[in-house]
Amino acid sequence: MQTPQPYPSKNDKRDKLLTNADGSVDLYFGPKAPAGKEANWTQSVPGKGWFAVLRLYGPLAPGSTRSGSPARSRR
Repeated sequence: MQTPQPYPSKNDKRDKLLTNADGSVDLYFGPKAPAGKEANWTQSVPGKGWFAVLRLYGPLAPGSTRSGSPARSRR
């Protein structure tokens, strides 16, 4: 996406993402960041299409259950 945001992606090592009490992460996509959630926000452009790519890495459990949605971490 061509936005003023330098890296329209999220990386837990680089971005210091906010995590929920259960260890999960909420990601936000839109033209403006929700208040207090800027670290987990990726800017989009109104009227422009985009697509998401999800990469999961881990030595323990499979990243997908092949059910169409990512598997929850079992840590």
